[in-house]
Parts: sequence; C-alpha cells; structure tokens
Amino acid sequence: MKITNIKWVAPTALGLSVMAMPSAIAQEITPVNALDINTLESSNSSMSQVTSVSQLSDVQPTDWAFQALQSLVERYGCIAGYPDGTYRGNRALTRYEFAAGLNACLDRVNELLAAGLADKVSRDDLAVLERLQEEFAAELATLRGRVDALEARVAEVEANQFSTTTKLQGEVAFTVANAFGEDVDSEVTFTDRVRLQLLTSFTGRDRLITRLTAGNVGNSFVDEIGTNEGRLAYDGQTDNDITLDRLHYVFPVFDDLEATVMASLGGHHFYAETFNPGLEAGGGANGALSRFGERNPIYRLGLGGRGVGFNYTPNDTFEVSAGYIVLFISNLI
Repeated sequence: MKITNIKWVAPTALGLSVMAMPSAIAQEITPVNALDINTLESSNSSMSQVTSVSQLSDVQPTDWAFQALQSLVERYGCIAGYPDGTYRGNRALTRYEFAAGLNACLDRVNELLAAGLADKVSRDDLAVLERLQEEFAAELATLRGRVDALEARVAEVEANQFSTTTKLQGEVAFTVANAFGEDVDSEVTFTDRVRLQLLTSFTGRDRLITRLTAGNVGNSFVDEIGTNEGRLAYDGQTDNDITLDRLHYVFPVFDDLEATVMASLGGHHFYAETFNPGLEAGGGANGALSRFGERNPIYRLGLGGRGVGFNYTPNDTFEVSAGYIVLFISNLI
C-alpha cells in the first residue's frame, strides 16, 4: 500500500513520522524545507487568539467584558455618564477606566442587596460580576487602594486645615439727631459709623470675631444732657479713622460650657445673656436707639477692657455666667 499527499502542519510530528516509517514510504513524502517551516510558524503565530481580557491593554467596545459592563450600566444605572448626560459607550476604555466603572456597578449591586432588594438582581448578573471581578482583580485592588489613600489624605487635610469658613459682615449707620429739654443747648448733627466684621470658625463650633470700626458719632449728646441717657447705642468717636475695636475668641470647653476670650473692647454682655431681646444689638444700629435702652447699665462695668468670660448652659431653662475684665485707662470710651 502506498501513502501519498500527506500534509504535515507541525515540523516535530513530521520528524517522528519519518523515523517510524520504512524507507520506501518515506520516499513518497514530499520533503519540507526550512522556508516552509518558517511559513507555518508565522501562520500559527498570527492565528493565535486572546482568550482572556486580562491580556488586553484596552477594553474595546467589541470585547465581551465591555458589552457585559454596558448591559449592567443600562440595568442598574451605576454610571451617570458625562456632564452632557451621555454614556458614550462606544469608546475604548483603559483597564483602570473600566475598573472604575465596574467598581461603581459593584457598589450599586451591593446597595440593592443590603437594602433587601435581592430580587432586583438576577443570578446571571451576579455571575457576570463575579467573572469581571476575577478578570480585573488587580485593577480593582489598585483603584481601591488609591481611593483609600485619597480619602485618608482628605481626612487629614480636613482635620488640620487652618480656617474652615470666614464670613464678612458689614453695617453702615447714618444719623440725623438732636436733643431737646430744659437748659439743653444742642444742634442738629449728621453723623456716620461703619463696621466690618470677620467671623471665622476653625472647627465649626468656635468663633473668632475681628471687627473694624470707623465713625464720628462721638458721645452723642452726653455733654448737653449731662448723663449717658443722651448717648446713642451705636456712638463712638474715631474721627472716621479705621480702628480695631473688637477681637474675641469664643470656643466650647465642654458641650455645655463656652469660654470667651476678649483681647479688645471686652464687655460682660459678650458672654452673658442680657435678657433684652429685640433691643440688645451689641452696640449695633438695629436695636435700641439709646445706650440706656439697650441693656441694664450693670453690663457696662468694665466695658472696653480685656478679660475672659464663661457661660454654662446645662439646659434651655438654666444658665450661669461668670467673667473677669480688666479695664485700662486707654480703653475708656
């Protein structure tokens, strides 16, 4: 029997067959030269297939993983898309971009399972997610590690940041005033006062109060009347020069105990309740018109000095305040 037209696709198999066959049969076999072998090897290399997405540098829209994730996105809405509201699911993704989308879908499915909505998630989808997790395990681990590191850095910055918020508050008051009474010799005056206040908080529970003032109200009509009853609540003389007239720091010692440190223009009414709602304005222009009507005169003892005050409020119906203010001659107003 004669064997003819045998074609070998692997040079190793050809060599074994030649050694096993009788010489008469081997003579009928067409020899394979080096050029043919190189051609076969090149053909085998070009025909090799990628069997796992882990071997891909990018995930293409035609890959099963891409299509699987796109299906999950459509069913669970786990990726919001671009700012214009589009998903743009026809573009290739890097493996880390793909892992970010996969992680979002994993979080969404976990939320549904944690909320007792397991019936909203199919077994097929769980199987797909499990396979995708295996294929992108390295990228998911790297992504989560970076997210954890970023969250740690954000927490550190928030814990050590110098200023959380600073608010600018302002007030402008113009006054046309005169005083009347027996033996009162006064004239109509037009005066002004401007305040700018910076309210800064470092922790969200404290307050650093820095206030600048300029005005020419003076002591109002105290000289004409002879008592402080003739003084406006918002008077004060700076000849319209800008001055620092308040620098206080208020912070909690405990949940029910608050401390006030007064470095400039201190007053007992800054830490103690005056129980005069609607009229007490801290020398502002939106409360009582006169200083006497603003608060009990006892609160003006030591006004303009420096000191510290404490306010203890264990509940809504009980409050205790105590403080100490040193009055310097240069602070008298």
